[in-house]
Amino acid sequence: MAKKVLILSGSPRKNGNSDILCDRFAQGAREAGNDVEMIRVSEKKIGYCKACYYCQNSGGKCAIKDDMGEILQKMIDADVIVLASPVYFYSIDAQLKTLIDRTVARWLEVKDKEFYYIATCAEEPKESVETTLACFRGYADCVEGAKEKGVVYATGVYDKGEVEATPAYDEAYRMGLSVS
Repeated sequence: MAKKVLILSGSPRKNGNSDILCDRFAQGAREAGNDVEMIRVSEKKIGYCKACYYCQNSGGKCAIKDDMGEILQKMIDADVIVLASPVYFYSIDAQLKTLIDRTVARWLEVKDKEFYYIATCAEEPKESVETTLACFRGYADCVEGAKEKGVVYATGVYDKGEVEATPAYDEAYRMGLSVS
């Protein structure tokens, strides 16, 4: 049975290394017969959570009127969520962090998800990605029934397209192909 795969590309750099790997994952997942959607988070209007907790008294509706309500519904409906981010100061970028924080409005409804993580990093050592993965995993730890299914480490890449010459390029495709 086909799964709903939602890829959240946090990179603000369109067609950069993170996006390239998201596209490869998507290609594999589609070829495996899944329904795939990729959202470039930086192209959406998503305001910062203000911790006003309006959502607690309004059935999960946020006081901020932007694109997040639609994205959050897609997260709730997805079977698989792919979180992708370049490493910024050993963490995820602001765009993806903002999206994650805004899930608070209906976070208990985001459950039973398979998670895949894609991280790109200019530094070569794989350890440079670990705190970024800790951010991804920290979010998944808050999702009831979450299962980590795979990680793509793309290290030593900075310039757009560099990732195509690394093992991560084919690994992202194979990981997408494995979604079943």
